[in-house]
Amino acid sequence: MFNPQTPIVVGVNQYTQRWQEGRLPADPLTLMQQAAQNALQDTGVGSMQTAIDAVWVVNFITHSYEDVAGDLANLLGIQPQETRYTTIGGNTPQYLVNKAAKMLEAGEIKAVLIAGAEANYGQGKALKSGLKLDWPPKKNPAKLDGVEIVPNHPVEANYKMFLPTQVYPFFENALRARAGRSIAEHQAVIGKLYARLSAVAAQNPHAWSQQAYTAEEIATPTDDNRYISFPFTKRMVANINVDQTAVLVLTTVAEAQRLGIPQEKWVFPMGGASLNEIWEVSCRPNLCESPAIRQASRLALEQAGVALGEIDAFDIYSCFPCAVEIGMEAIGLQPDEPRPISLTGGLSYFGGAGNNYAMHSIVEAVDQIRAKKHKKVMVTALGWYITKHAIGVYGDTPGKTPWQAMKYDAIQAEINAAALPGPVEKASGLFTVETYTFHFNRNAEPEEGVLIGRLADGQRALAILEADIPTMEQLLAT
Repeated sequence: MFNPQTPIVVGVNQYTQRWQEGRLPADPLTLMQQAAQNALQDTGVGSMQTAIDAVWVVNFITHSYEDVAGDLANLLGIQPQETRYTTIGGNTPQYLVNKAAKMLEAGEIKAVLIAGAEANYGQGKALKSGLKLDWPPKKNPAKLDGVEIVPNHPVEANYKMFLPTQVYPFFENALRARAGRSIAEHQAVIGKLYARLSAVAAQNPHAWSQQAYTAEEIATPTDDNRYISFPFTKRMVANINVDQTAVLVLTTVAEAQRLGIPQEKWVFPMGGASLNEIWEVSCRPNLCESPAIRQASRLALEQAGVALGEIDAFDIYSCFPCAVEIGMEAIGLQPDEPRPISLTGGLSYFGGAGNNYAMHSIVEAVDQIRAKKHKKVMVTALGWYITKHAIGVYGDTPGKTPWQAMKYDAIQAEINAAALPGPVEKASGLFTVETYTFHFNRNAEPEEGVLIGRLADGQRALAILEADIPTMEQLLAT
């Protein structure tokens, strides 16, 4: 017998909108409506929408609406007691599942629909083609669920540390330095890693790119695979230029039984945890590690009541190679882990639908557990610069520990306590480089370098390396 308040996933759907000449692309709300209708149908009962009392929507990049969660509910014929539109973060889908599981178990809600979408490619293509989109007028959201926190230290902003493509290279080059690899050796390693993801995407009908690239094709800079920021080529970077949507429906065992949802539709969120890294990158003592992922994965496994070796497959968040490398190491996986490390094909090849990518990971996990391809799956999700983390374990049986029993405050405080002071604003003297990157323009020319390091007294500092192109190219070849 199951505890009646046990949370379960009962409906899922995902959809990738392909460009069609002569047809206007749908906006994110319309994409979500389509996927949500299919997710409701996926539950196997016709009355699912009458039971849903919460509708949550993940933050968009492409467009904005005044009350998108309310609009979606109206389109679906749902009368929710609460709606939410989240703040920014790729951790959000898994964070919302963790939150929903606690609320369902506590009886605060009976059923929730969680949705997200992006239509970045269609929007851009239509504008370039001179087509007038028939989307609703863009409006600022009336409210956000949570507070949007500035993701970086004020000093970091002076050193072009804002876009993910400007920040993640620091982690990658720090990993290379720790491993003692040459540039060529390290590029081969991360090319091989991403070739694994590309092979998965090539077999996924929902993937944006279904071409299987070799390690060399990923790692070698060419005219169509230029450096974005060293050491990342275009094929190593999350592709946000996609049109994709994914939706989940969660409820409790009691509500599923009342509605008559077949048990073969049930997949259990067995365990999960949400933690943050030290917020500012320059205040983290070690740029190669993630204490938050290490602790969140441990907590999720403990709650689920399973060992790491019992997980059949993983979807490790893959916005850049270093996110996968750091995530795998923190969880306790070896670089040559034989189990699947991606269910989708990753953000570079499957597609990085803004903040909603992990929703696709969860849909894939549910589908594969239902199909008995896997019994237990771990999904990781992160936001900003390996900053915000949410991890979930899914399976065909309930977890060991109730969601209400899971407390993280002491662990979060322990992570935060290791923070370094902010970087020195105006530094001079001996500077030891810990890591660096070069930013490239669209002509594949290095524009400037940014370095992170320590002063003689141990304080963290940042520096700009301004040099002529031949000098930078010489540094990039060593």
